[in-house]
Amino acid sequence: MTKALLALEDGTVFEGRSFGAPGERAGEVVFNTSMTGYQEILTDPSYKGQIVTMTYPLIGNYGVNLADVESWQPHVEGFVVKEAARLHSNWRASQPLGEYLREHGIPAIEGIDTRKLTKLLRTEGALKGVLSTEDLDAESLVEKARSSSGLVGRDLVKDVTAAEPYEWTEAIPEGADLTEAGKFLQQPGVSIESGPRVVVYDFGVKRNILRMLRACGCSVEVVPASTTAEAVKAREPDLVFLSNGPGDPEGVPYVIPEIRKLLGWRPVFGICFGHQLLGLALGARTYKLKFGHHGANHPVKDVATGKVEITSQNHGFCVDVKSLGDAVEATHVNLNDGTLEGMKHRRLPVASVQYHPEASPGPHDSRYIFGRFLKEHVSTVKA
Repeated sequence: MTKALLALEDGTVFEGRSFGAPGERAGEVVFNTSMTGYQEILTDPSYKGQIVTMTYPLIGNYGVNLADVESWQPHVEGFVVKEAARLHSNWRASQPLGEYLREHGIPAIEGIDTRKLTKLLRTEGALKGVLSTEDLDAESLVEKARSSSGLVGRDLVKDVTAAEPYEWTEAIPEGADLTEAGKFLQQPGVSIESGPRVVVYDFGVKRNILRMLRACGCSVEVVPASTTAEAVKAREPDLVFLSNGPGDPEGVPYVIPEIRKLLGWRPVFGICFGHQLLGLALGARTYKLKFGHHGANHPVKDVATGKVEITSQNHGFCVDVKSLGDAVEATHVNLNDGTLEGMKHRRLPVASVQYHPEASPGPHDSRYIFGRFLKEHVSTVKA
């Protein structure tokens, strides 16, 4: 068994065993509290630049399958678990987790005290780290961690966005739980062929978001993050969607003025990174959370109804609720720490949520968000 080390910028070093690819990668070390869904987490482009620690002690027991990936490859810099399952059991699995990580060049470490690591990150905040099977000198790795790039101010979107525009045609499988999203598709005159046309800005979009839009009857075109507002307008969509993505929203200043040009022209909806970019475009501020929200069990309150939803989340930055102007109101609040989880413009058809209503992985409490926004703001549905 190959030895591996995880070194943090505060000087802490964990020794364990490699179960992924050989090599060395640096990134911000965070923890995810989900019990399942490791495959979706690995392939979520929002994790670009981060080394992910799973708090659940046994990971890999149901293997990996190609149907559940959220993008074309894993994007995490490294993967940390207490115990990696050597044997997997699931009829859908195509290969074991360790083999999948090695195939895609992702270093991974097992056999460390993930509880200790998680408590450290909760106390100190997310820390820069280096995961290596090559350099096994603890002092050397700590120095590498300290000198590595953090997330603040970096443009990680350029590494995960689409190179060219493309059409998305895959919907959620028939029979899946769509709740309110599916009800939109059941309206008279709405179908995959006749429904709203959506242009999705790809900042690192998850496939399940695209599937949900298709399930709502939308035709979907995905465009690169560098696409101008003029190019979007030329496509004449009924809705502009701002996707999730990795890192610091202030690291992509070229996007903000383009979003501003679209506000009021067509309905605009954002999720996660898209929510943060929308906040900046509306004049609000963003800031870095201490250790971020990563998991599938975060309670969020709908301010208007008082209803509490359990949500899936993955973000390290947040829109400052105190910086929202009079034209923007908070719609959702995180019950753990009071941070902003949703907002809408009081006059324009503009809204966003910080959490992931497509929830892959995670609970389906919030899937209605897609259908609700379409029903409230997209009036150009063709009969």
